[in-house]
Amino acid sequence: MISTNALDLVEHSKGNPLNFIRKDGKGGYEEPEVDAVIFRQNTEGMYGGIEWTNPPAQVREALETHPKMKNFAHVKSKDMAISTRILSRGATQRIIRAAFEYAKKHGYSNVTVCEKPNVLRETSGMMLSEARKIAEEYPGIDLWDTNIDAQMMWLTKNPENYGVLVSENMFGDIISDGFAGLIGGLGFACSANIGDEVAVFEPTHGSAPKYEKLEPSIVNPIAMILSACMMLDHIGDGEKAEKIRTAIAKVIEEGKVKTYDMKKIRGGADSIEKGAATTQQVTDAIIAAL
Repeated sequence: MISTNALDLVEHSKGNPLNFIRKDGKGGYEEPEVDAVIFRQNTEGMYGGIEWTNPPAQVREALETHPKMKNFAHVKSKDMAISTRILSRGATQRIIRAAFEYAKKHGYSNVTVCEKPNVLRETSGMMLSEARKIAEEYPGIDLWDTNIDAQMMWLTKNPENYGVLVSENMFGDIISDGFAGLIGGLGFACSANIGDEVAVFEPTHGSAPKYEKLEPSIVNPIAMILSACMMLDHIGDGEKAEKIRTAIAKVIEEGKVKTYDMKKIRGGADSIEKGAATTQQVTDAIIAAL
């Protein structure tokens, strides 16, 4: 399998009614600007799919060579479920280097490794140790490291401090959704899976099968359009991408056309009756803004 890097872009848009706000300590409120890029290794880690329920005897025998398996000696194999978290050094180096290269190219001042090395000493430990080696090649970019649980807490304290983050797939999945919540939800978050030869671009939320039969469609198209902008950037057509992003920002700031999520309406067949714009109406507004 070709090692693939996943990127999730999460960027604050002025005027979005769903943007995160916090108290400013002076009796009022402030709206921090969120601009984060999450790099996650997309073919390894907890999402590698190497797991068993009722593990075969040879698997259990291999695991029992580890002293901590003594804690499970009383558990019968038929009552045991096992998932693995496997990282390879090459893929780890690749995702970390990609994060630093992106930070360098786009002017970010820091790269944060978000893992849990105090508990997952081997896998998270590899991520952090390789990041420290690679960081030496990028003297103008600070290397930060955070634990995944603490990072989720800090998202609502100082999200503007974070630029580029890098982690194993599951932790990156968690972080990207957490950051997406600060800029309006998954309807505004875009992503890409980039390999050596092939790249796939899609909204962070994936598909929305529960709404596929609704007519007219109510799904927020902004994440999909922003994913297309990522594709344009990837193929070297950044000028067009920036024009589309500017048009999207204009529509959001004007606030005249809002999907059900932007109006804080529960998604369903009656969303349009409650005042939500359709997928087509939002798309038409963005095209008009171009």
